[in-house]
Amino acid sequence: MTRPLAKALVLDFGGVISKTLFETHDLTERALGLAPCTLKWLGPFATDSDPLWAAMQRGEISERDYWLTRSREVGRMVGEDWRDMETFVKRARGADPETVIRPEAARAITLAADAGFRLAILSNELDLFYGADFRSRLSILKRFDTIVDATHTGILKPDPRAYQSVLDELALEADNCVFVDDQRRNITGAAACNMRTVLFDVRNPAASYSEALRHFGLQFE
Repeated sequence: MTRPLAKALVLDFGGVISKTLFETHDLTERALGLAPCTLKWLGPFATDSDPLWAAMQRGEISERDYWLTRSREVGRMVGEDWRDMETFVKRARGADPETVIRPEAARAITLAADAGFRLAILSNELDLFYGADFRSRLSILKRFDTIVDATHTGILKPDPRAYQSVLDELALEADNCVFVDDQRRNITGAAACNMRTVLFDVRNPAASYSEALRHFGLQFE
């Protein structure tokens, strides 16, 4: 029997909708007045050369811990004391946040929304990392039915309650929703809650979005 089409696409934000900070080192360096190639940590793009990222992947530190460490490092490079990720992101990306949105994300979101499917974001730190005014400056976010952000709920993925909160907001069963995230532990958590899942590959966004849209009978263009 053919599986029914999904009804809602649930996306993580950082890495899935927006490009990672690893991919935009050149923009960050220009914005902060740093010399080219100053920032050398590359996370999932070169795990062997980023032991801090590897420690996060092993569960030894949280993703928030990783980015707080990087924020403090970069702050010191520009002679400042940065105590939160928000300062880093605002300084690196504040001028024009639209430039860091993945074009593949914009296409996939538009395809799903135009076809009448529901859209949601489930993030651990959207406002924490990007600042509360960031959302209002991104036109693509107007296509979403709901945004569930642990900055405000205090419930982090992969806690089952995080996934249930977005299901409650959408008023849908877990199997009706496709969850997309670039962190394997968050995908594992969603699968345990019976959501359909796609592990997002930041190195091949088009393939990941194509896989997600197949659950809706849509062709990624």
